[in-house]
Amino acid sequence: MAQRVTIGFEGGVADVRLNRPDKMNALDPAMFEGIAAAIADLGAMKSLRAVVLSGEGRAFCAGLDMASMASGGASAGKDLRDRTHGAANLFQHVAWGWRELKVPVVAAVHGIAFGGGFQIMSGADIRIVHSATRLSIMEMKWGLVPDMAGVALWRTLVRDDVLRELTYTAREFTGEDAVRLGFATRIADDPHAQAMALAREIAARNPDAVQASKRLYNAYSNDAEALLMAESIEQAGVIRTPNQIEAVRANVEKRAPVFRDRP
Repeated sequence: MAQRVTIGFEGGVADVRLNRPDKMNALDPAMFEGIAAAIADLGAMKSLRAVVLSGEGRAFCAGLDMASMASGGASAGKDLRDRTHGAANLFQHVAWGWRELKVPVVAAVHGIAFGGGFQIMSGADIRIVHSATRLSIMEMKWGLVPDMAGVALWRTLVRDDVLRELTYTAREFTGEDAVRLGFATRIADDPHAQAMALAREIAARNPDAVQASKRLYNAYSNDAEALLMAESIEQAGVIRTPNQIEAVRANVEKRAPVFRDRP
């Protein structure tokens, strides 16, 4: 099996790439574990000054691998409320963990960033996107709630009503929309090249001041622990219930879903 996440390192900058291009870097159990391992490796690098996070191939990350989901996926047999990575579970950690790294993280986003991929992108300090990138808070399409730290991350980025509309509908929007709404920082024809240039610029600054600045901005999220737990509780009450299963089947069978009212 190919390494799910690769890390290059030069001049204090880590070039981190999701590496499952044949599946548009979709999230399966190996990808979840690979991202968590990469975050741990980066956290142990003393000479690290900045991180660039991107995806190999045609997309940043297409979200959850639906074949994996159909067979139970990475969450099979696990209680989402278990805190395995500080304030987070594993699935939240692959997005929230970038926020917890001591150094700035710049995401370079192209192609597609759906669902979990969009939440992973959102964990970066700065997000540079191609204008034609397709993005979505996709979970509602599958009858789920966003539970990979999105709630804790997005509330500092966009208006509440915008966030609700995009969550409730799961509609797609573009990279240009993402910048206008606040999800992304700026547009680039070559997001990875611009992200690397920005990371090198950051790496040339006083690392003590850069890391102190990140701690200050992270302090605005000091109630994130409660939000991360709330995400998990809500998802645990939805996942693998009849209506959530119906949402998946309807999508796979390309028909309108028939949902039941709860008693």
